[in-house]
Amino acid sequence: MSLNSDSALINAIAESTLASTSDIIKTVPRLVESQREIFFEIGCYIYRTSFAVMELQTTETPPENAREILESLSRSINEAKDLVSGCRRRSFVEEDGLLPSDDSDIRSTISQLEEVIKRAGEILRSIPSSTFIDNEYSEMAVRSIASEMQNAQFKVLQKEEAAEEQMPEEAQREPIESSDLYPTNADFSTNDSQVLDTKLPQLIQFLRRPTSSISRNQGLKNHRSISTTSFPDMAIEPLYETFCCPLTKQVMEDPVTIQSGVTFERKAITKWFQDEFESSPEAVCPVTALKLTNTSLRTNVALRTTIEEWKERNEAAKIKVCRAALSLASTASMAIEAVINLQQICTRNPFNKMQVCNAGILPLLDNFLSHKDRDVRIAVLEFLVDLAEEDDGKEMIAKAVDLSAVVRLLSSGHQVIKHQSLLLLLELARLETMSERIGSITGSILMLIKLKYSHSLDSFASEKADEILRSLGRLPENVKQMAENGFLEPLINQLSEGPEEVQIEMASYLGEISLGHESQKTYVADRASPVLIRMVHNGNALTRRAAFKALAQISSYHPNANTLTEAGILHIMVEEMFTRRIYNEPMDSKNEAAAILANILEAGVELQNLKVNSYGHKLTSDYVVYNIIHMLNNSTPEELNINLIRIILCLADSPNSMATIVSVVKKQSEVSYNLIELINNPHEELGVSAIKLLIKLSPYMGHTVIERLCKTRGLPENLILDETAGTTTRTTERQALSALFLAKLPHKNLTLNLALVGLVPRILDSINQIQSSGTRSSRHSSAYLEGLVGVLVRFTATLYEPQMLFLARTHNFTSVFTQLLLTKTSNDEVQRLSAFGLENLSAESVNLSKPPKTKKPTSLGKSFSMRKFLSFGSSKKRRAPLCPVHRGVCSSQDTFCLVDANAVERLLTCLDHENAKVVDAALSAICTLLDDRVDLESSIAMLIGKNAVKQILHVVTEHGSEALRHKCFWFLERFLESGADSSVGDISMDRSLPAIVISAFHHGDGNTRQMAEKILGHLNRVPNYGTTHFTM
Repeated sequence: MSLNSDSALINAIAESTLASTSDIIKTVPRLVESQREIFFEIGCYIYRTSFAVMELQTTETPPENAREILESLSRSINEAKDLVSGCRRRSFVEEDGLLPSDDSDIRSTISQLEEVIKRAGEILRSIPSSTFIDNEYSEMAVRSIASEMQNAQFKVLQKEEAAEEQMPEEAQREPIESSDLYPTNADFSTNDSQVLDTKLPQLIQFLRRPTSSISRNQGLKNHRSISTTSFPDMAIEPLYETFCCPLTKQVMEDPVTIQSGVTFERKAITKWFQDEFESSPEAVCPVTALKLTNTSLRTNVALRTTIEEWKERNEAAKIKVCRAALSLASTASMAIEAVINLQQICTRNPFNKMQVCNAGILPLLDNFLSHKDRDVRIAVLEFLVDLAEEDDGKEMIAKAVDLSAVVRLLSSGHQVIKHQSLLLLLELARLETMSERIGSITGSILMLIKLKYSHSLDSFASEKADEILRSLGRLPENVKQMAENGFLEPLINQLSEGPEEVQIEMASYLGEISLGHESQKTYVADRASPVLIRMVHNGNALTRRAAFKALAQISSYHPNANTLTEAGILHIMVEEMFTRRIYNEPMDSKNEAAAILANILEAGVELQNLKVNSYGHKLTSDYVVYNIIHMLNNSTPEELNINLIRIILCLADSPNSMATIVSVVKKQSEVSYNLIELINNPHEELGVSAIKLLIKLSPYMGHTVIERLCKTRGLPENLILDETAGTTTRTTERQALSALFLAKLPHKNLTLNLALVGLVPRILDSINQIQSSGTRSSRHSSAYLEGLVGVLVRFTATLYEPQMLFLARTHNFTSVFTQLLLTKTSNDEVQRLSAFGLENLSAESVNLSKPPKTKKPTSLGKSFSMRKFLSFGSSKKRRAPLCPVHRGVCSSQDTFCLVDANAVERLLTCLDHENAKVVDAALSAICTLLDDRVDLESSIAMLIGKNAVKQILHVVTEHGSEALRHKCFWFLERFLESGADSSVGDISMDRSLPAIVISAFHHGDGNTRQMAEKILGHLNRVPNYGTTHFTM
């Protein structure tokens, strides 16, 4: 037989069996009343076999013996039908509910039906598992039915038992055990039946028809309000009349049986009795019109169970239809209808939610999350929210649905989609495993934080995002992500209120994350500082390590210094450094404490009144200074030494502390030697810190430092000849500070200058390299250039030493400084140093410039011969005329003459500089040309020719420092004293000068007042008492 013919025969047998089952169900309510409950129970068993028949009829993998199974089951059902029909033909209904004397027929029929039921159970049990594929629910239902039918037993009521129906209501009511699925209290109404024979294969035809169009203008809410007649909303299995209440004509939810044996919906019959008693004192059955002696209601557990199972099977079949609809959905409307029907099925019975999840629908819903139609996405999200209400549903959604797609929907411009996405994430986040999953999605926490802080734009989204974040905050990793994305409250709360292990973890996170906005850094300091300080003081090793780490992070932001100080951190940190001893602790708490203390001091807190212990010692006290220097002198860890030097540098800003520091370093020679040794330390930061401290100490003990510097092997040469610098063209901070250190040591120390002589070629090469590449090549290039120029200036302070003089002439220092005055790479300090170097060089020009020696002739002939020799043989000397200023032969290289080097013009240009220090240095260099030892008249004439007077008058007007005005007045007084008409005229005609001079006459120091008085005398503002000479 072909497959098609075999399938047709199976369908025919199944249809015939289902029809016989329907006939039995319709006949049962009309059987003998006294044993009606037994017959109802038998009817329920037979009815439940229809589910197995339909599974065999519709399964995609029927067993090989499917036809034999159906034929056997059909024979049993037909046998039961014949027995029930025979009993119906002999029907007799007793008014008192007792069996007649010949009740043996009824007993025999019930016994035969019992055997039929057991035999049918054996047949159902023979159905193989392969029939159900992966439908565990169907297999479980069939196996349960088979087991119950095989163990079925029916007890015929005796006269005494039947009389119990007349007992009072209170005596009849007994607690119903939940395991009693088939108590003998069921009844069906006797209204006309209407059977719907629609089967699952017929419903599948729905998927092949055109989808009904639904106007988008109706909106998704209208979709839900529309009766889903376009979607199959009918019974998959037949709807039997006995399932419906005779009063409401609706399928019963809570069927109860009254004294007449008729079953009703509890609410309906209760209301009917209430209304009946209002019109008549006697109660009657609404169906049979029999008078009732009581109105007690007995739950028909068997019928209720049967109805529930019927509903479950119908809903399971509808779920399959919806799944097929989603699989084949070709339009948005079709998908929306399927989702809405699924939602309604789950609303009627929450158990169906798991059925939906197990039916393979979730992956289909996941695909629709990215559907182009907005309403489809909304419908799917709403349904997923309903499914996620159960914990099992949450886990299954997490496995089947791409949560990153849900997170992406948070950025949707459509508010409903955004809200539904939030609701779904909120439901999922209630489960801790889901919180971890959501937090691990890239950008999820950032998006939620953004929505949380958008309360003014969308309050609902803000509230839900906040709830989700609170759920996610149960996991430390999520808390860390929140903090990294700017939401610090969960971290701070857990740090403050959590158990010790959580506090350790939160403190560690706080030390790792980078706090961005200033308000966040301040917020953390306010909230976390007291807790962290307690953890350092009272915690174990792990707790202290984490707290130190967090405090280092907080203290690195300088505005937090006052907050930390008020929280009492100084006392704890100083105690950690000086007095606390914890042995075998796997961390260097001294270093951690020193780093935090250095951060706070570098913030610029007021040092004078800060107490560091209970004895009243202040931060600037000798106690603190001695202890820190002692630690520095005896410490080996490089990090600790760096932090100790940072603290000393800050304490050096206090005059009292600086005096103590200098005193200790001078008295304890090993301290200064150790500091100088640290210069050569390979650790870059440590070497830089040591140089910074030595620069700070130089003004107070420069010669002592030089003495010990020159006694240290490799120094001071290595400060310029940095071996590491040769590997890169970029200037390092260490190079720059080394050069500045040498430049700031006392210039007139000949020992150091002689030690540096051999470095001059290297210094000049470095200057030329910086000038060619520019200072922008490195952020330290400018400081490095300052240091190099400062080292060259050192040599000009000891020109009395022949070696220094030779050095300056050999390398033409005058030309070098002149060029540095106005080059692009020269900053203010380089210009000041260059002018200062030119001043030192120019001061020696008078001593170095000597008039040429001439010999007197001994006779006329010799005189003639000498004159002839001078006329024809000394042309070179005539090309080098005498310097008008220095009265001798001058050059920029040999005598350092500013005139010959063309430095005067550049110095005068520097007088227009905004920096008063540069102006002061340039003016000092120019004033060397007005010294008493030079040809003052020639020098003034030269300066007048270069318009120097107007430049000086401009300086007097623009700069008000006492020292600078003192030099300007001296300069002007020299010009006025010379009596040069042009200079006197320029000075006299300046309108602002008299007022400035008069102010200096009244308020200046002694020398300035005297010079001001002399100038006023030249200007005829005061009596002129004669000539008084003043020197610079």
